[in-house]
Amino acid sequence: MKEKNIFTVIDDEGKEVQCEVLFTFDSDETGKHYIIYTDNTTDEAGNTKVYASTFDPENEKTALGAIETDKEWKIIETILDSLQDKEEEQNEQ
Repeated sequence: MKEKNIFTVIDDEGKEVQCEVLFTFDSDETGKHYIIYTDNTTDEAGNTKVYASTFDPENEKTALGAIETDKEWKIIETILDSLQDKEEEQNEQ
């Protein structure tokens, strides 16, 4: 069984929230490092909430950064869509 990579963030209300890293990736287009993660909560439709941020892999205590441009969001959405398609294909087999 794969070990989960967990980290803690402080939310807007000052509460500690445990988050699970889903994956990280680097973008040659933006030159940034991205982290995709979840707090394992769901939205009204029952979908797991997923978040994306930038991060500095060289710094253990790095702060998560905001996704600043539409281009960055498009890169992230493309990767998430691709992963979801692969997951659906595997579930059909």
